[in-house]
This record gives sequence, C-alpha cells and structure tokens, in this order.
Amino acid sequence: MELFFGSIGRRALDFLERIYFLYRLIVDSLYWTFVAPVVGKGLRVGSTFDEMVKVGVSAVPIVVLISLSIGMILAMQSAYQLEQFGATIFTADLVAVAQTRELGPLMTAIIVAGRSGSGIAAEIGTMKVSEEIDALQSMGFHPIKFLVVPKLIALAVMVPCLTIIADFVGIGGGVVIAVFSLDLGFTRYITRTIFALVFKDIVAGLIKSFVFAFLVGIIGCYMGFKVEGGAEGVGRNTTQSVVVSIFLIILADAFFTAIFYYIW
Repeated sequence: MELFFGSIGRRALDFLERIYFLYRLIVDSLYWTFVAPVVGKGLRVGSTFDEMVKVGVSAVPIVVLISLSIGMILAMQSAYQLEQFGATIFTADLVAVAQTRELGPLMTAIIVAGRSGSGIAAEIGTMKVSEEIDALQSMGFHPIKFLVVPKLIALAVMVPCLTIIADFVGIGGGVVIAVFSLDLGFTRYITRTIFALVFKDIVAGLIKSFVFAFLVGIIGCYMGFKVEGGAEGVGRNTTQSVVVSIFLIILADAFFTAIFYYIW
C-alpha cells in the first residue's frame, strides 16, 4: 500500500513540476520577447533572422508541394459530389473557404511541427545533454533569451507567411483541376473564388496559424529542455515534440473553429 501511494505521489509531483516548468518557460519567453527589449536588455536580431530562414524560407518548397496537392485533391473530391447536382462551379467556393480557414493553416502547422519543431527539440536537447546550456548560464547568457526567443519570433512571423503561400497555392491547385478537368474556365473559377471569399476567412486562418506557431515553438523548446539520458533521450523527446505538437494543433484548431463558427 505504501508503495502504491508513494508511486502516485511521485507521479503527481512530477506532473506538477512539469506544469510549473512549462509555466515558467512561457512567462520567461514572453518577458524576454516583449519586456526585456524595452528596458534595454536587447534582442538577438541576427539569430532571429537566421531562424526565419530555417523555419520559413527553407520550408517553402515542401509547403508549396503539399498545398498544391491538397488543393487539387480537394477540387476533385468536391466536384465528384457537386456535379451530381449540376453545381460544379461551387467547387471554387469550397476549395477557397476550406483552404483559407482550415487546410492552409492546419497543414502548414503540421509541416512546421514535423520539420522545425523536431529540429528545435533536437537542437536544445543536444545542448542540454552536452552541457552547453550550463556553459551559457555560467557565462551570463540567459538560455531563454539566447535559444528560445529567436525561435518563437521566427515561428510567429514565418508560419502566417507560409500559411498565406499555402492558401494561394492550394487555390491554384483547384484552378488547375477546374481548367483542365472540369472545363469551368480560368476567369469563371477565379471570379467565383473572389466572390466566395471574405476578409474574415483569411483572418481566421492567420489567427490559427499564429497560435499554431506558438504551440510548435513552446512544445519544441520544452521537450528540448526536458531531455534526459543522452542521445536516446534526445531522440525520444524529439519524437514526442512532434506528436504532442500535432495533437495540440488539432485540439486548438477544433477550439478556434468552434469559436469562429458560433461568434464570427
């Protein structure tokens, strides 16, 4: 019985410790991002731009390829059902709204989580195992300012940018199918797309993408700082960062979709 309750107590304390560490990580990240630069403690601008290139620019080809494929698939599947009612032209509406409000931000975030979130966890985890983080602290560098903030800012800026690219490319994939397979005509399809889209569709997708970027960055950094056990621990936490990030992204997507549906 003592072993049973002791095990429960240890698990509860470990859970509370992890929650507190995550809380401190978020609070410190917000401080070093918004407060510290104002009071003269600086911001690592050069490292932030380097992270933007790694997170955003380098991810453009894979985002374009996947978004184009999704746009084409969505157009084909939509037309398959809509042509039964003689409403094939509404394929433009469905592709445009689904891509901007849902699939664009969601797929972009999943790509970034698998590509950059895992890289963040692996980088910080490797530094943790090799005691480089302890070395930074001993030299007077704050790990949050030095490692976390540039990554979070890069994600917050580049994920919405990648989402906009994904939206345009996904709609372009629908155009390709509409012109070459559905015989709808380029001008007619684009006109219908413009008519179907409203400003709030794009804004809703960008709000989601910003939240997704924050989740990917925080989870990646958290998993990196919590690495234990050498190279095996790095691999384990890197995998967990991707799984947890995608899980939270889908939960957040469902939450914001419900909010936008009922109040916007």
